[in-house]
Amino acid sequence: MKNKKMLVGIITLALMLMLSACGSSSNQNSSNKNTNTDQKSTKMDKNMDMSGMKMSGSAEVPKGLKVAQNPTFKVGSQAVVHADHMEGMNGATATIVGAFDTIAYSVTYTPTTSGAPVKNHKWVIQEEIKNAGTAQLKLGTKVTLEGDHMEGMKGAEATIDSLVHTTVYMINYTPTTGGAKVTNHKWVTESELSAK
Repeated sequence: MKNKKMLVGIITLALMLMLSACGSSSNQNSSNKNTNTDQKSTKMDKNMDMSGMKMSGSAEVPKGLKVAQNPTFKVGSQAVVHADHMEGMNGATATIVGAFDTIAYSVTYTPTTSGAPVKNHKWVIQEEIKNAGTAQLKLGTKVTLEGDHMEGMKGAEATIDSLVHTTVYMINYTPTTGGAKVTNHKWVTESELSAK
């Protein structure tokens, strides 16, 4: 009888040790996952908050946008991207989906979905600004955005930070950091691309 009690005690103790080891291992794995996520978040935060960025978009373009007649990078060709609008973009090989002549603006705006202002967002084009017409807008001009590259962009009030008359490109690319292919990314400027 004494031996049975001792055996039950040993088995119970062994089971408790095994269960606590499993729980500890599980917690350690969760902790490691959280650390990895935090490191990625910190890296992204250094560049910009991209949580609302639409990774892929529609191939639809705004009314009145003029197709470039003789773009440096032809539709269907490939180019190397030299922009960091999104993580994994810089250095990626892109396929040109569309090329258009317009004025591209970097803007600062507060998303309509609330949150911190998005500073120096590149790029919004002339045709994505409400009632912009065809005349170049001045630096500091307050505008309403009609583009929807990011969550909360459409309808947001913005300020023009910089501008460039250029050919803008819609591109497809696979991020250098891995992950799904990004399709119909709007926009990169001609100076942000180089021949492959």
